[in-house]
Parts: sequence; C-alpha cells; structure tokens
Amino acid sequence: MAAFGRLLRLILGLWVLGFAGSLIGAAVSKGRLASKGGSTDDEFDLVAIFEPLEFASTAPALRRASVLAWYGGGTVDLRGVTLDAGGASLDLKAIFGGIRLVVPEAWRVEHSTVGIFGGIGDGRDPDRVSPDGPTLHLTGFAIFGGAGVISDAPDLHAVTTAAA
Repeated sequence: MAAFGRLLRLILGLWVLGFAGSLIGAAVSKGRLASKGGSTDDEFDLVAIFEPLEFASTAPALRRASVLAWYGGGTVDLRGVTLDAGGASLDLKAIFGGIRLVVPEAWRVEHSTVGIFGGIGDGRDPDRVSPDGPTLHLTGFAIFGGAGVISDAPDLHAVTTAAA
C-alpha cells in the first residue's frame, strides 16, 4: 500500500510540473508568436494564447492555414472561403484550449490528427458532404483541448475579422 502512495505522489508531482511547464511555455510563446494574415489572404496563421480568437475569412483561393490555441481559443469561420483547386491544408494545435472551425457543409474534411486527453472531430451531417466537394486537410494535435468542425453556427452574426 505504501508503494501505491509513493506512485500516486510521483504521478501527481509530474503532472504539476508538466502543467507549470506548459504555463511558462505559453507565457514565453505569447510574446514571440503573433497572428499573420488577414481575412482575404490565401494563407494565414492564427495564434490565441491566453486570449479569445474570432476570425472570419473570405480568401479567394485558400491554400494553407494554421491555428494555435494555447490556454485560449475561439472560432475560425471559413464559410466565406473558396478553397484552392488542389484543396487546402489547415494545421490545428489545441493545448488546454479549443477551436471551433466552421466550414461549408458540402466540404470534405479529411484529418490526420492526434488527441491526448482531447481530440479533433467533425460534427457535421455526413449525408450533406459532397463526394465531389472541395477538400480541407486537417493536421495537428489536441492536448487537454480540442477542435470541432461544424457547418452551422447561428451565433456567428457578430464574428469580426481579427488578424494582424
């Protein structure tokens, strides 16, 4: 029984150290990482560290994007986007944060992502996805956080564009 108590204290201590390291890493990264690109750019990088994110894109030929939510998160609305003819890639990283990705219901969304005590999923109706529709390729990970793909978000009438 004493061995179990020591193991439990070790696990708890490692968890506290990991959590503290993550907080310090986020605080240092906040000063070094910034969002790049605007609502009409075909490539953009969004960063939400310790803050909310509300971004709506109208890119005419989206090719590549990335979103980092670290102790932060919010909504990325891509319903006004046209994807590049070859499709587009979006790298999602959610660390103790969350991302709501809003896409047109006909888009195909393929993902090769990893979840550790979190995940990235598509909550849309698969019957409404067009087999010939444009393809968005998701990569990335979720650690104690997540990302959800949806196509209907009635609360987005107030979403504003926010990127440097």
